[in-house]
Amino acid sequence: MKILLTGASGFIGRNLVTALLYAGHSVVCAVRTPPASPSHPNISYVRIDFNNAITPGAWSVALDGVDVVVNTVGILRESPTRTFDLIHRAAPTALFSAAAEAGVKHIVQISALGADENARSGYHLSKKAADEFLLRLPLRASVVQPSLVYGPGGASAALFELFASSPLTMLPGGGRQLIQPVHIDDLVQALHALIESTQGGSRRIAMVGPTPITLRDFYSTLRNAMGIKRRAHFLAVPMPVMRLIARVGSRLPGGFLDIDTLDMLERGNTAPPDEINSLLGRLPRPASQFVPPAYARPAGIQARSRWLLPILRVSIGLVWLGTGVVSLGIYPVESSYALLARTGMPEPLMPLFLYGAAALDIALGILTLLPKRSRWLWAGQAALVLGYTVIISWKLPEFWLHPYGPVLKNLPFLAALWILYELDER
Repeated sequence: MKILLTGASGFIGRNLVTALLYAGHSVVCAVRTPPASPSHPNISYVRIDFNNAITPGAWSVALDGVDVVVNTVGILRESPTRTFDLIHRAAPTALFSAAAEAGVKHIVQISALGADENARSGYHLSKKAADEFLLRLPLRASVVQPSLVYGPGGASAALFELFASSPLTMLPGGGRQLIQPVHIDDLVQALHALIESTQGGSRRIAMVGPTPITLRDFYSTLRNAMGIKRRAHFLAVPMPVMRLIARVGSRLPGGFLDIDTLDMLERGNTAPPDEINSLLGRLPRPASQFVPPAYARPAGIQARSRWLLPILRVSIGLVWLGTGVVSLGIYPVESSYALLARTGMPEPLMPLFLYGAAALDIALGILTLLPKRSRWLWAGQAALVLGYTVIISWKLPEFWLHPYGPVLKNLPFLAALWILYELDER
């Protein structure tokens, strides 16, 4: 079959592309920026920007000879240029209208569990609007409603693993909320079966795990699956406090929690697994099998690095800030000048060097704490520490033998900078 797929670079989309190509299908990916050359002989690309593709005519060129359309595009947070109404409703309904006019046999819409008559969030309401539009068209329509999707490379999986591996996990309202996570491999296999099937009319299909599980139990199960032996510790956060945190998160770009997300969690995320059981020919895997035993240890290490690296980064930033502020006068300036004199620093240059070095330390501390930074920041800091170490070793060698080890402590500091240079992704 020839399949038009939107959202091919997203978590569900890229996994589905792999499965469809492996099965021998021809896949046309509608993307904003096509790659220079296709990665597979059966894959092709068409340039379409969801921000502008809000009329059926914008999709006509992409639908030539297409048998099935699969829409996997979705956003969890809005931005000034990407709204729920635009990405979840306007562009998809234009695509669906064009597909119906082009004679496409089957449209698969990846919606969300909760996009129903009880929907309240902007996310769910926009998905629901597109779902209902599609189900009214005169063709076969499958509205797929996944629960939380877990799998390697998924943003939500990374967040779940971070919380599950933490020494103290905060639980909104005690973590009593029911969820029914589904593994990405099961979801993709079920979607593959749905796309290839020729039976069944238009319908909504819940894609969920085998049984509901509380958020608290999910974290415990995932922690055990990652091979983390130490007992989990939980902190129940009252819902009024969580709502306050969510309101703040709604105003922060890139935050993982906002009012809509919290409301969706509170509502619950469960459904009978009958449809996915039928498509798979078996039960989907439970959360206890999300992490294969062979990958438990590396998964646990990676999960813990997601909160250990920020702790390491913040501690280094505070060291730079602290040394800079102390050098501005908390430590006696006369004593600082005396040390500079022993290095051979000319007296007229001492204020410039002292306060310039303090300003540099403070600047490095601020840059270290910023959300976005170059990995070369760590190399620059290491070079500066090595420079300080060489000067002290040459002019003030007695500090190597000081009982508090002021120079020896540069060794673990340099090791920490090396770790961040190798592992810090931002």
